Amino acid sequence: MANGLFAGRLLKRSRSKKRWLKKWWKRKALGLKEKYDPLEGAPSATGLVIKKEGKEQKQPHSGIIKCVKVQLIKNGKKVSAHCPNDKAIDYIEEHDEVVIVGLGGSQRGQMGSIPGVRYKVVSVNGVDLEELRSKRKEKPKR
Repeated sequence: MANGLFAGRLLKRSRSKKRWLKKWWKRKALGLKEKYDPLEGAPSATGLVIKKEGKEQKQPHSGIIKCVKVQLIKNGKKVSAHCPNDKAIDYIEEHDEVVIVGLGGSQRGQMGSIPGVRYKVVSVNGVDLEELRSKRKEKPKR
């Protein structure tokens, strides 16, 4: 590593080459998030519920995670979304319009022991899911 009086150009060039070894820099520079992300870089998206399903947890946990299969309106891609908290799945039916957001795993990945689920349901037919669960609001009839 150069450290002399005229080493500025050399240091700058070597630093910019070594940036590509960092995973987050490479993903950002090549635009991989927007390219492969079903939400296309957006924080949330709306979609239609195709079916309700239960997924087995990964080891060492046991239990069934309540999820819904959602087809996004913006691009037609199908993703799995987790229905958080107790009895939340009861307020979601097929063909409902839901808003999904990222679950918050590392680098837009899954969280904990839920296999292949990277999103969670926030609202159903324009009503917040937490409001429905606490019975403060009712789901509008279609």
